[in-house]
Amino acid sequence: MSKPLKVVLLGAGVVGSQVARIILDEGDTLEARIGRRLELVGIGVRRMDVERPGIDPALLTTDLESLVARDDLDIVIELIGGIDPARSLVRTAISNGASVISANKALLAEDLGELSRLAEEKGVDLHYEAAVAGAIPIIRPLRESLVGDDITEVMGIVNGTTNFILDKMVTDGVSFDSALAEAQQLGYAEADPTADVGGHDAAAKAAILAGLAFHTEVKGQDVFTEGITGVTEADIAAAESMDCTVKLLAVAKLADDDRITVKVHPAMVAKKHPLAAVRGAYNAIFVNSREAGELMFLGAGAGGSPTASAVMGDVVTVGRNRRRGTAAHMSSGYTRRQVAPIGESRAQFYVSFEVEDRPGVLAKCAAVFGDHNVSLRVVQQSYLEDEVHEEGFPARLGVMTHTTTESALADVVAELRESDFVGSEVRVMRLEGF
Repeated sequence: MSKPLKVVLLGAGVVGSQVARIILDEGDTLEARIGRRLELVGIGVRRMDVERPGIDPALLTTDLESLVARDDLDIVIELIGGIDPARSLVRTAISNGASVISANKALLAEDLGELSRLAEEKGVDLHYEAAVAGAIPIIRPLRESLVGDDITEVMGIVNGTTNFILDKMVTDGVSFDSALAEAQQLGYAEADPTADVGGHDAAAKAAILAGLAFHTEVKGQDVFTEGITGVTEADIAAAESMDCTVKLLAVAKLADDDRITVKVHPAMVAKKHPLAAVRGAYNAIFVNSREAGELMFLGAGAGGSPTASAVMGDVVTVGRNRRRGTAAHMSSGYTRRQVAPIGESRAQFYVSFEVEDRPGVLAKCAAVFGDHNVSLRVVQQSYLEDEVHEEGFPARLGVMTHTTTESALADVVAELRESDFVGSEVRVMRLEGF
């Protein structure tokens, strides 16, 4: 049992280089925690011509397939991202008896069920704490701490880039484009920010969280996804008037019929809710369960050091299991709950639109909602300056609904848009935390 545990690292980017540094520099500390020493025997990279200070070039190889095909490996750490070739590399590693640690949300959102079953069949671990919310410990609580409870809701801010952008729009009153440019300048957003601002990054994380929370297989394609590119300064101002703030949320809920809904979308969050206070590039996840009640997890959701911290937590756990000759078999797809179509998902909504200023218009608008069984909770009316409203529609109505279905609300919006007493633009945002 004194033999070192042989470790292979796939990827030496921002996170991978930090993980390599910790393994190489903190060997004595890690050995004390695990009970066996870690030996980094190879690092798979795409390019050999990149400077990697502190890493022995002899460890580097571009032949990732041969690296994971070794039959003497104990742990493979996959940090290359994307679905291919990560999928085949992880499958090969598990099939050859290595435990795998991954931060690859895209791969796990598609193949977590299959990979979990393969790991269980081969008697090895599959851990992925770093795949969601960086350093925040959320995967392990869902897999272990709360597994004896019944979770009814998981809702969170799981993308730091979009939270930074929306926070700048709220606090500084700037446009989406200006906030995005600042996020790119500070390194929070990529040159191509589509995965973040389009909600796709958050959707992959939502699929992983929903699968764990509700013990069923949820794939990225099951997640209704709406990004923040359409959020305007008017939406921010409307939220403020309702004592709310705007956040991009990942939302997974268990319905009364035992189906689940999984969505990513911008929402007006009541300021009294804990998620409303999450600022800058931070992440936060709110969990509601029948026995434990409300729980909140908050912290740095991205970056080299926070994500490396989550990876190394998994390394220690997996290393201890290898030393003991055990593995944690925690496949979560045993309930086979259905994911409800988005039209049957229920929520509260805020609907705003410009209207004619004449008697009876408010009653006509209320009738449209009533005809589709959508109950109104709050109605606000304001008058607009000439230069900011559509000609002939000088007043704006802001309507907060009671809980209704997405399909009913869509029918309301379609009818409003066809009405001659309503302007051409009808804006909708979901509400959370009321």
